[in-house]
Amino acid sequence: MLQSPDIKYKQLNGQEIIIMNKKVMVAGHICLDITPKFPDTTKPNLAEIFKPGKLTNVDNAILSLGGPVPNTGMAMARIGADVLLNGKVSNDSFGQIIKELLGPKLARSFSTVTGQNTSYSVVMAVPGIDRFVLHNPATNDTFGSEDINYEDAKNCCLFHFGYPNLMKRIYENDGSELTKIYKKVKSLGLTTCLDMSFIDPASEAGNADWLKIMRNTLPYVDMFMPSIEEVTFMLDRKFFDKRQTQAAEDDPVFFYQPQDYSNISKILLEMGVKIVALKSGINGYYLRTASADKIAQLGKACPADIDIWSNRELWCPSFKVNKFASGIGAGDATIAGFLCALMNDSSPTQSLRIANTVGCQNVQTYDTLSGIMDWQTTLTQAADMSRPQNPLQINSKGWNYDQNDQLFTGPNERSKP
Repeated sequence: MLQSPDIKYKQLNGQEIIIMNKKVMVAGHICLDITPKFPDTTKPNLAEIFKPGKLTNVDNAILSLGGPVPNTGMAMARIGADVLLNGKVSNDSFGQIIKELLGPKLARSFSTVTGQNTSYSVVMAVPGIDRFVLHNPATNDTFGSEDINYEDAKNCCLFHFGYPNLMKRIYENDGSELTKIYKKVKSLGLTTCLDMSFIDPASEAGNADWLKIMRNTLPYVDMFMPSIEEVTFMLDRKFFDKRQTQAAEDDPVFFYQPQDYSNISKILLEMGVKIVALKSGINGYYLRTASADKIAQLGKACPADIDIWSNRELWCPSFKVNKFASGIGAGDATIAGFLCALMNDSSPTQSLRIANTVGCQNVQTYDTLSGIMDWQTTLTQAADMSRPQNPLQINSKGWNYDQNDQLFTGPNERSKP
């Protein structure tokens, strides 16, 4: 069973109308997810289900897309942005299915090769057991700077790349291919954005010199949007291990302190990043920005009001949901909301609320995209100051709660809206 995002655009006299007039390219990791559906009556016993020689009946398989290219890019398209997707697939059956799910409009900038296999995952979601995934990186591991469609990128205002740590050729050799990509795209005048995924410490990527990779690449990255855990792993492995140990079986995000965010964002700003947005799970979104002269260098997607975006340190709590379905793709969804807000000249406080709003839309459905609303609906939801937020307690020195904007301002907050 194919699971397509059903992206719809407003129509006027039969002509497609894009709500946002700025084009964006989303590139990086993409794969085909194959999810066999187990009957609800299936007993949660893996040893019995996968007993050698046994036949286990399942229901229809769901074919969907995984990775930031579909999760962030297609979410932006659903919101109303004009999106080009740039992933790499083979001309095999899996590659054809991926492009069919995307549709010709979104997939027109794809890199398609012969003689390789397309990346795929088999998602095993047995009732009553945490899901596990069998993954073949395939074409993601061979993705290089030559797979970026720079001619199409020239027509965009913003370039976003996701999950380089899951793409072998991108992170090996101290990230030379990643640096090459960002250096080239930045030379075209685009605003550049980078996202990460969790790095398995025991993997090959976990042994890469991420501090060196970041030092090589971040001078060409305008906006860096990893989670607090991902960026801590890359910049300070010992401190990452410390927070993991403190958390034990709990969620480590609860053990990071406000000063940790300030310290890490300072390092990233010194490396060249102009906007640092750190995903914090249920704790919401942390934002810190550079000085006005640095913000002015953002590129084609630079906001009109540079002052309002300069020297900010904000933390916006996430929104409560009536029914939590799944957190898959929630981080990618928040990035989609933030980038759409930035491209529509929203303020930093508005952009954080919009990011959290799109994340809230995401977690109320089991898939990554069907909950994402159009731009006007998202704006209306984000502007509703009566919506309850998840509790966030910040008692650290220099942090204050702004009742009007319903967020915290940090010790490095200098500019007021």
